[in-house]
Order: sequence, then structure tokens, then C-alpha cells
Amino acid sequence: MNTGSDEATGPVAGVDDDASGAKPLGSRAPEFIQERRVLHLSWQVGVFVVGLAVVGAGIVMLPLPGPGWLVIFGGMAIWATEFVWAQLVLRWTKRKVTEATQRALDPKVRRRNIILTTVGLVIIAVLVAVYVWKFGFEMPWKIKQ
Repeated sequence: MNTGSDEATGPVAGVDDDASGAKPLGSRAPEFIQERRVLHLSWQVGVFVVGLAVVGAGIVMLPLPGPGWLVIFGGMAIWATEFVWAQLVLRWTKRKVTEATQRALDPKVRRRNIILTTVGLVIIAVLVAVYVWKFGFEMPWKIKQ
């Protein structure tokens, strides 16, 4: 597994660092750790285990109550402090989120979303009005017919 942390950080194929102003790829471990091979390897194992625990907790939180995706991306950020592949995944994710945000701010898309939301709220209001007209304010389990 190539973590890219044994060498000085340099250009990686397919990554543009010039326009984005992003940090260089590679290990962000302190210098004294990077200088000692065994210490750096144990540092990488520790970062991997901690990141794996956080990502695992996020996966558990997906069906359970909790901020599952937020925790998963937090674990990816922990991995990104040491591993190039995680840094590339986070850059890709940030780019996609930025693109989605720009698409959502498009006036045509905003107008469509406002219209759909309004139509949905009108439908819900009509359904609630019909229910209240027919049954009053009684809860469904207390209705006697």
C-alpha cells in the first residue's frame, strides 16, 4: 500500500493543486515521526485504527439515531491526515458538494423547488382539512363509527 508518506510530497497524476490552493498530498505527521521508519509505520497504523473506529461508528449510526454521514466523513478526515487515497477521496467529495451547491443555487432550480414545496404543502393542508372536517380533532385510534 503506497501512502505517499515516505517521500517528499510531490505531484500526483490526475490532481490539480495549482488552481485550488489545496494542501500538498502526503503525511502530515510531525517531522521527528517521519524521520524514523518504525515510528512512522506505527503512527500510520494508529491513524488507520482510529479512523476505522470512527468510520465504523458512523456506519453503525446510519440506521440508528445519530449523525452517521458526518461521523463517516470525520473518519475520512482522520485518515486524510496520513493517507493520500483518503485525501483524494475528500477532495473529490468537496468538489462534488460544491458543484451540487452551485446547481441548487441556480435560479431555475430554486424556482422549481419552491413551486414543488408549495404544491406539496397545499396538498398536505387539503388532506388535513378533509380529515378535520370529517373526524374533527379526534385521534384516529379514538374514532367511533
